[in-house]
Parts: sequence; C-alpha cells; structure tokens
Amino acid sequence: QPAPAAPRVQANPAPHPAPAQPLPFSHKTHVGVGVQCQTCHTNPGVGNQMTVPATSTCMACHTSIAANRPAIVKLTEFAQSNQAIPWVRVYEILPGVTWTHRRHLQTGMQCETCHGAVGELDAMAEVTAVTGMATCISCHQERKASTACTACHAWPAG
Repeated sequence: QPAPAAPRVQANPAPHPAPAQPLPFSHKTHVGVGVQCQTCHTNPGVGNQMTVPATSTCMACHTSIAANRPAIVKLTEFAQSNQAIPWVRVYEILPGVTWTHRRHLQTGMQCETCHGAVGELDAMAEVTAVTGMATCISCHQERKASTACTACHAWPAG
C-alpha cells in the first residue's frame, strides 16, 4: 500500500540557478505531452541514484519529433557518434550520505514530493531543500522512519 502523501519539501532557501546543460531541456514541455518521470529517469538494478536520460532514450522520439530544431540536431550528433549526453546532475548526494531513491520509491513516495513541481520547469534547478539534513529529519519524523545517524550516514570502520 502506498505511503500517504507527504507534504512537499520546502523551497530552497538559497535558490540555485539552473546549471548549464549540454542541450536545452524543458521538463514542462515533456511532462506536458505526457512523458512520465520513469521514461527518462530509471533506477538501475544495482544503483541508488536515478539515471539521467541516455541518448537513445531521447532519440526514441526525436528521430521524427522536432528533428530540424538546432538542439535536436545536436542531440542527433551525440547519437551518431555514440556519445552519452554529458548532462549535469542538478541534485547531488552529499559525501558521507548513504541515500537511495529505491528505498524511498518503495515506500510509495512520488518524485514531486522531494523535487517539487518539476513539470512546471523549463530549466531544471535545485528548487527544493531536499539535500538539507533538516529536511530529511523532518520527513523521517513525520513518517515515523528512523532518524538514527546511521540511517543516512555511513561511518568509517574503526
């Protein structure tokens, strides 16, 4: 049974500008035509971080959709040279934190809970305070999840 909807993570108190990406990408446009988060961002079997879209994922649609636009021409060049698009990760898991998307998704949490209204963004930026320790502790307390240090942090042996 999915977990109850948690309040959305508060806005980032120090808003970060969207990082420069190798290709312009609008979540607003893609979500607006019905593309789901999981179509582009998958959680690999052995990984804890969601992946950024593979070139082939983008090309599945863009061989025919908007193929003449300059950004899609550049995307096609990445594809033809078998290069991964060098996307810049927007949210970074901080050193010392052992965090996993998988465990949070398994509890029924939705992407929007932590990342905000991504579907309204033309350029992805760190708009929520999801990487702040206080944010994590507050959410864990609300959901009665462990707030022990070792729930989120790995300590060196010895």
